[in-house]
Amino acid sequence: MDQINHSVRILEVSQENAQQRIDNFLRLHLKGVPKSMIYRIIRKGEVRVNKKRIKPDYKLKSGDLVRIPPVRVAQENVLPSPKLNKVASLEHAIVYEDDALIVLNKPSGIAVHGGSGLDFGAIEGLRALRPDARFLELVHRLDKDTSGCLLIAKKRSMLRALHEQLRNKTMHKQYLALVKGAWDKKWRSVTEPLLKNAQNSIVKVSPQGKPSETRFRIMQRYQNATLIEACPMTGRTHQIRVHTACKGHNIACDDRYGDDDFTNEMKTVGLNRLFLHALHITFYHPNLEKELTITSPLSEELSSILDKLKKS
Repeated sequence: MDQINHSVRILEVSQENAQQRIDNFLRLHLKGVPKSMIYRIIRKGEVRVNKKRIKPDYKLKSGDLVRIPPVRVAQENVLPSPKLNKVASLEHAIVYEDDALIVLNKPSGIAVHGGSGLDFGAIEGLRALRPDARFLELVHRLDKDTSGCLLIAKKRSMLRALHEQLRNKTMHKQYLALVKGAWDKKWRSVTEPLLKNAQNSIVKVSPQGKPSETRFRIMQRYQNATLIEACPMTGRTHQIRVHTACKGHNIACDDRYGDDDFTNEMKTVGLNRLFLHALHITFYHPNLEKELTITSPLSEELSSILDKLKKS
């Protein structure tokens, strides 16, 4: 059930929030409000900074006074019990942790956050496991059925630093995907523009879409399948899945962009999930003052599938 905040709020920006974009600031203070509504109230001038209209990319300064209008806010989800098996298993899925950052080897089948009929996601599960953590926020996202490296910031300063790396394209992600057929080695880079349907989130190649690039490398050829490395240079929704599908090399067991015959063939060898895994993530750690590469190993399920396939 939704609740309405009936009063205008005036919030003073702290030093910790300085340099944060106003749209991201509002998303933290308007939990449950769709992004589209946040941009709408900014565009209509209902959000003001120091009594002036601003744009969504306005960067806040310490001492700014932000006017937040009354909006309909979804009631905050009650955190799941840390004793639930799915929640408890997240503790064992942590591949790196320090005082500012968690890197989770997110299991396939768990969304990054709750909502849309889901009881909870990875972020709610981690908050349940870390009840004393004052700040836990997703740095980026992975599709529900994709597994692998997921960054969660434990400090706002770390969130800001990593978001800047994402914007500047200095953070690098490497995925493994099992695709249909013999991947053509000439497809080292796929740059088709991608357009997302706002109603159903289906993404397609379109001249009206956003510029997109994924770089590919062949890791292993199998009979009727290829294991490829995919490195997204841009961060579009379903980017790797659509860029492989548009070349006729659909990812195994992709329920949106897959090939039914290939999916059925993979199911006969025991694959019951999307074969897309975020294997490595490389970024600069500002606290350690060095570049880190974190690896989330393939699950036993995916490794056993590869063992069953015949190499070509």
